Amino acid sequence: MRYEEWHLDKSSPVPLHRQIYEYMQGKIMNGEWPVGTRIPPQRELAARFQVNRSTVVYALGELAANGLIESKVGQGTVVVNNTWNLLAAGPAPDWNRYVRAGAYPPNIQLIQRINQAEARADIIRLGTGELSPELLPAAHMQEVIGKGTGGHLSLGYSEPKGSRFLRETLSEYLRSKGISASPSSILIVSGALQGLQLISVGLLQPGSTVLTETPSYLNSIHVFQSAGIRLAGVPMDLEGIRPDAVGPAKRQHQAGLLYTIPSFHNPTGRVMSGKRREELMKAAALERLPVIEDDVYGDLWLDAPPPPPLKSADPQGLVLYMDSMSKTLGPGLRIGWVAGPEPVIDRLADIKMQTDYGASSLSQYAVAEWLSTGRYEPHLADIRQKLKLRRDFALSILQQYFHDMATWEVPGGGFYIWLRLHVPIPVHQLFEQALKEGILLNPGQIYDRHDRQHLRLSYAYASLHDLERGLIRLAGMIRAYR
Repeated sequence: MRYEEWHLDKSSPVPLHRQIYEYMQGKIMNGEWPVGTRIPPQRELAARFQVNRSTVVYALGELAANGLIESKVGQGTVVVNNTWNLLAAGPAPDWNRYVRAGAYPPNIQLIQRINQAEARADIIRLGTGELSPELLPAAHMQEVIGKGTGGHLSLGYSEPKGSRFLRETLSEYLRSKGISASPSSILIVSGALQGLQLISVGLLQPGSTVLTETPSYLNSIHVFQSAGIRLAGVPMDLEGIRPDAVGPAKRQHQAGLLYTIPSFHNPTGRVMSGKRREELMKAAALERLPVIEDDVYGDLWLDAPPPPPLKSADPQGLVLYMDSMSKTLGPGLRIGWVAGPEPVIDRLADIKMQTDYGASSLSQYAVAEWLSTGRYEPHLADIRQKLKLRRDFALSILQQYFHDMATWEVPGGGFYIWLRLHVPIPVHQLFEQALKEGILLNPGQIYDRHDRQHLRLSYAYASLHDLERGLIRLAGMIRAYR
């Protein structure tokens, strides 16, 4: 248990025992000290807080009276709260088994084709999920790195959880989203994808099941499957994943986690409504089902901000919150973060140190400078304006050339338009034909293996000229099948 971020204010009119109570209550209620967390002995706490033992006894008595802690024979005083500790206490990963079997099986063949085609300079990428090079702040990044405030840059290994400066900065940034996460409950990862990888090998047993929306970005990567984890789909509607289906799916598949993208979902672009988020959190709490919230698109709203993250309404510490700078500052930074209960973060940090000994110190420094110097918000405002122009441009082309062949929803943010084709056309044939003509598509079957009607279109990557040329040519190919 860590106390490095907090000290008693002996000049405050608030009694010392009440300050201790409120500090420890906050740690418990926001899930940083989950069920089973052992409270140090009274003498140790008194020495740490530099108070009389009677003051500590009084504070612990209030916590016990409110049902937050209790004394157990042979265990001492422990927290009574949530379920993350059950996952965090799992056995260490059997690395030898992964070495013998191979860390990753081959990727989906279609994904391999897409990855290879993206390297071609002559290709029009209509499905790529990243910002266009012309939207990336390369010049500003050079300025940040070259003229930073200094004092925080280190080219050595960072702490197991990542740069202290960055975690402190992120703690403040998350507070603006309604999320209470101290630096000790934040782990810096090399992109959100690594966060998922650490979770798959650190918190789940092989053979476990993860629930996710249908369709889902998670189906397009093998990060969980490669660790022997199965995926099971939960239906969604226009408001997001259906909470009434979560419980039955959890019991049917004996699922260990739920993965969701509530804001500007990939690939559909949908936003989970505020009411639906409340319902989902109630369902997760009822089922004692931990949730991974992927919020990498949350800052990229175009019309109106999305509702607050699930993590902001998480009194039981059920949610692991993930975000990154890949979609806003650039995928090449490879900086993301996971915020959650301390035992989980400690566990993931240990595995990360075994894996790569920490994320890039230079990238961590750059991200911290963007956030701490106030540059990030103006950059976001500029990116939102440019993405909105691109979205509206793409929608105008769709309305002109696809109105009788497809339907789509207007995304309120993110990168994607989920195009539903009405023409009975084999999508795999369309993919191959488009590729021959220099156009790269992302078919819906990547995100749902049963899908044969959708394309994920991105307005974020291709230039406006290529976006127009590619969509018009695509419309011609589809129309030829009629």
